[in-house]
Amino acid sequence: MSDEKQDPTINPGESPKRRDPHWERDLLNRIAFASINEQRRARRWNVFFKLLLAIYLFSFLAIYLNAEIDTGKLSEEPHTAMVDVFGVISAETDANAETIIEGLRDAFEDENTKAVIVRLDSPGGAPVQAGMINDEIKRLRETYPEIPVYAVIEDMCASGGYYIAAAADKVYADKASIVGSIGVRMDGFGFVDTMEKIGAERRLMTAGGHKGLLDPFLPVDEVEKSHIQSLLDDIHRQFIEVVKAGRGERLKDDERLYSGLIWTGEQALELGLVDGLGSADYVAREIVGVEDIVNFTPQPDAWERLADRLGAGAAAHFLAEFGIGKPQLR
Repeated sequence: MSDEKQDPTINPGESPKRRDPHWERDLLNRIAFASINEQRRARRWNVFFKLLLAIYLFSFLAIYLNAEIDTGKLSEEPHTAMVDVFGVISAETDANAETIIEGLRDAFEDENTKAVIVRLDSPGGAPVQAGMINDEIKRLRETYPEIPVYAVIEDMCASGGYYIAAAADKVYADKASIVGSIGVRMDGFGFVDTMEKIGAERRLMTAGGHKGLLDPFLPVDEVEKSHIQSLLDDIHRQFIEVVKAGRGERLKDDERLYSGLIWTGEQALELGLVDGLGSADYVAREIVGVEDIVNFTPQPDAWERLADRLGAGAAAHFLAEFGIGKPQLR
């Protein structure tokens, strides 16, 4: 016989239903609340793990982006300064005159700079942007005559890129680099026949007889074509003068140099477009005699670079790449 005391109010012979008429509702409430609590716990853990993943990803991106920033500007030792001109030269790209000039000025103004290397890997771009950089290099050379400037070509230095290189004291390239393309181009399209085939009508209203200049939906106007050609010829002449002024008697007397043709680094050496074969490290070590290189190229904000890499700058890059409607030193 058990000694356990029984609740005198409960009759062991009674069923749970008779003891509490609401027991079913209470049981359902308990089950519902238990389910809700479980869902809340699961939701909290879900939020926690998502937050943890977000922190991890942002930390990784911060480390990745900051790793690309050269902190060598803090160097207090003698060094060879370097400024990069990579990609299409345009106001809408990283290789724009304002950015490059800022880097050049910082490099020359650093009291520990012994020489400046302008490292180029560019197919060319806007003549105005290239001209501004060329002018600034010449100005800085006059202001700091004790600091020599070397242009070092990597994969390519064509057209507007070479416009910049011509301002340096000496130009170096790899034997397989692509050099030259001293010429001017302007790209466009014509859709006159396409409009006729699809039955579309072009409605263009202008004030000024040639305001619809180079409209792709209208036939080519010979007067306008001749005018545009004169503009390109004038820019080409300016380009040739800049190259001759920068390279002087080192250039071979060969009119092909200004035809828009391109050359390998070895061929460019024979033609006088470059002074020697070598990389930026070679120039710093063997020519300057100061092996330590500090990169003064201004870096965009980390978030701007991230947005650009995710495609925010795709449209600007497309326009810069194809240069529709703009003269290009490419």
